[in-house]
Amino acid sequence: MSSHRPYLLRALVEWINDNGMTPHIMVDAGVPGVQVPASAIKEERVVLNVAERAVMRLHIDNETVSFTARFSGVSFPVSVPISAVLAVYARETGQGMALPDDVPGADLPPDDDDTPPSAPEPPPAGKRPFLRVVK
Repeated sequence: MSSHRPYLLRALVEWINDNGMTPHIMVDAGVPGVQVPASAIKEERVVLNVAERAVMRLHIDNETVSFTARFSGVSFPVSVPISAVLAVYARETGQGMALPDDVPGADLPPDDDDTPPSAPEPPPAGKRPFLRVVK
């Protein structure tokens, strides 16, 4: 299966826009292929305003987020691999979500093994679960 991350990203950006808010994405600037101005990077992260009024030619496909934006008055082409996008949220409220990692092996063909998975091992004898009330 293809990655679910770009679909979540597009849906959340649209939801934020539909509610009259300003979508921002948090990006891991250390991922290969991230093209943003070095001056915008703080502690290997960069937060980008992707509102329609802030960028030109915003394009979110299944591999990349790309647009042109102004940084300190200078136009700069931005390109961010979908795998580098850590979160998307509304600036005004902070509502949004951290994008989950893709499930490893989700793009592999199904295993043709018909044997059912084995049952988990029971806990060792003598150790009983317990709850503690903390006030």
